[in-house]
Amino acid sequence: MRFCLLLFFVLLLQWNFGQYQDSIQHLRDSFSLEILSEQSDVLNSEEKNNIQSFDWFSINKDYRVKAKFKVKKGKKFEIPTSSGRTKLYQSRGYVVFELHQQKVKLYVYQDVKLSQQEAYKDYLLLPFKDLTNGKETYGAGRYLDLKMPEKSTVILDFNLAYNPYCAYSHRYNCPIPPKENHLQISIQAGEKNPIEK
Repeated sequence: MRFCLLLFFVLLLQWNFGQYQDSIQHLRDSFSLEILSEQSDVLNSEEKNNIQSFDWFSINKDYRVKAKFKVKKGKKFEIPTSSGRTKLYQSRGYVVFELHQQKVKLYVYQDVKLSQQEAYKDYLLLPFKDLTNGKETYGAGRYLDLKMPEKSTVILDFNLAYNPYCAYSHRYNCPIPPKENHLQISIQAGEKNPIEK
């Protein structure tokens, strides 16, 4: 949920690519400073010392796409996580869009426990894998944050795709994208593997 709040701010901006680029870059810079600061407890000192810097693909407007959102509430189910444990999620529907001249379908999920908190009752997670995983990007997949759409369309911005904290530390318990969200295309947008020392 790293980018959730700024995502909504970015989507409210009148579409101006220069302004949009500045907003995304500001988000990336703020994240880097926050996570690697001495005050942050997201990573311990050893983990921080292993990272030279965070890294991202260039901001590309082609990866900001309009998608159709289909509400389809599914049964609650356990998603495996990086720690070997599971977390309880519920499918809330799927998005359909075109990218690289291909039709793409991805499912969105809701963390059952987290959704009981008022602040996150409309929060959705879109975990995905693509052909960059294990190469330019984190091998286990990346995430996008969404809010439950009020309309049948939604903007998906893969420039905001991010790594779970498990990409930097084994101490976290991160959901692994289900097979239905494994893509056979490259999403060359968003966060890459960190640059290690």
